[in-house]
This record gives sequence, structure tokens and C-alpha cells, in this order.
Amino acid sequence: MSVVGEVERFHVLYLDRKNRLISDERLGTGTVDHVPVYPREVVRRALDLNASALILVHNNHPSGDPEPSEADIAMTKEVQKTCQALGLILHDHIIVGAGREVSLRGRGDF
Repeated sequence: MSVVGEVERFHVLYLDRKNRLISDERLGTGTVDHVPVYPREVVRRALDLNASALILVHNNHPSGDPEPSEADIAMTKEVQKTCQALGLILHDHIIVGAGREVSLRGRGDF
């Protein structure tokens, strides 16, 4: 998976009950500073794959700054809420920049 680049890309890592990778899927490609993410689509695909858990990954600000925006945090909370309602686990949302990454779970953002 290569998510660093000139436009934002949003991937989801879908995992089984033992946290083994089922699929790495690009669910969106956006502009230089935005990629639309629809929690319904993220979770729908998890159900299609019979996944138990997932990890969100995207390259925020391809200029290299992986700090999350308020929109990133709000979207993550929406995905988490949707996952909880359906018995799925959202392990993390990792934002990748040039040379470093930020874990929203590690920051305590959800």
C-alpha cells in the first residue's frame, strides 16, 4: 500500500477475528487536500468481506503534514460509531505524511 502522493488516498485494512489481513482496499481518491469518506461504505464493505475489525489509513496533506484535521477526527468518530453498532472493531486511523505517521488512537482522538 502506497498512500503518500500528490492527492489524498483513503484505504481501509479489513481484518479477520485474529487480526489477519483480509483485504487492503482503496475506498477513495481525492484532491490535494480532501478525500470523501462515507462511513456507510466503509462498513458495508466490512460486512461484504465478513471482516471483524478494520484500520483506516490515509495520506493527509500530501505536503507531508500528517496531523489530523477536525474533519478527520469527526469522520473517524462516525466510522467508530457505525462499527460499534454492527459489532465491528475500529483499531485505528493512521494518517501518513512524508516520513512520519500519526495514530488517532494513540493521540486519544477516539
